[in-house]
Amino acid sequence: MALDAMDRRLLQVLQKRGRISNADLAESVNLSASACHRRVQRLESEGYIRDYVALLDARKLGVSATIFVEITLSTQADEVLEAFEKAVARIPDVLECHLTAGAADYILKVVAESTEDFARIHRQYLTRLPSVAKMQSSFALRTVFSTTALPV
Repeated sequence: MALDAMDRRLLQVLQKRGRISNADLAESVNLSASACHRRVQRLESEGYIRDYVALLDARKLGVSATIFVEITLSTQADEVLEAFEKAVARIPDVLECHLTAGAADYILKVVAESTEDFARIHRQYLTRLPSVAKMQSSFALRTVFSTTALPV
């Protein structure tokens, strides 16, 4: 089902304020509470809303280093890609893994406590990933902009 303007407004508010009460959400988009509740339930059941999460402060949790790791595999056979993806999904420090078109096959977003901690992650996990031919890591010096909100 296509999204109408009201659905989009609901999604915009929920992306920014996921813990908002139904009454406050309804008021913010000028909708009755019951109609708002029905729409949100429909957006959830149709998969537009996948989940509700808490966004944590990486610095307060001691994982303030962000590293982007470009990985090139020895081949792109389906079974190699599948084995790599299963293995990388088990690494707790990897926040994101993207199959890419370009110089690298995958780009990982990794968090660590420090350069020493990343060295541990590299030794313990990344060097053991299957079929890796080349790996290049880049440390983020500063996060200029970050959001989880999609344009709707």
